[in-house]
Amino acid sequence: MHANVHAADVQDRDGGALVMATLFGVFPFLLKLYAGGGYQGLQFRGAVKKVLANVNVEIVKRSD
Repeated sequence: MHANVHAADVQDRDGGALVMATLFGVFPFLLKLYAGGGYQGLQFRGAVKKVLANVNVEIVKRSD
């Protein structure tokens, strides 16, 4: 498990990108990342790709 503490005004997707950056080299076998709707968008996907090029981000939607 890994965490990164930041200010409350940081968006989830931006904070998530910071967490992923700290994982560089620690989990080279990581291939799939499941994330909630707060991480949806090209900005987070792009940040993850810069740090962990082989990781596929899948956004998990809430069921009704």
